[in-house]
Amino acid sequence: MLKGIDPLLTPDLLKVLAEMGHDDAVLLADANFTAMRLAAGKPVLHLPGSSMLRAVQAVSSVLPLASDVESPVAFMQVSGTTPPYRSGLQREVLDMLQPSLLPGQQPESIERFAFYERVQSIYAIVLTGELQPFGNFILRKGVIGENLRP
Repeated sequence: MLKGIDPLLTPDLLKVLAEMGHDDAVLLADANFTAMRLAAGKPVLHLPGSSMLRAVQAVSSVLPLASDVESPVAFMQVSGTTPPYRSGLQREVLDMLQPSLLPGQQPESIERFAFYERVQSIYAIVLTGELQPFGNFILRKGVIGENLRP
């Protein structure tokens, strides 16, 4: 055990999150997501007993969100709806992430098949035990450090 590290974060998950560089993205996927087919050789980690909200809380406790993009958080739009519709789960997760967003940053809603296309460029997939369909979120990693010195 390590002090200050969320116990949901497994050694393998911590390793993957640490390996990610600035602007790499991680997908936190619900239990219905076609992770193995879309992963295409990317790491797939399993948190089978975890809800999405709990998994996002744990990951975001160690993963800084990108500050140089308009939308460091993306989520799969529920099929048959149009923005700004958000499911209850989506609202809960996005409300929890809101304090991590900078002024002017907004979560991005992505249509289901466009979301699958976006997954092609992610670094890793974390497959949770979330049973709510369309409970899929992409987090883009930022940097930790000081501003450039003059």
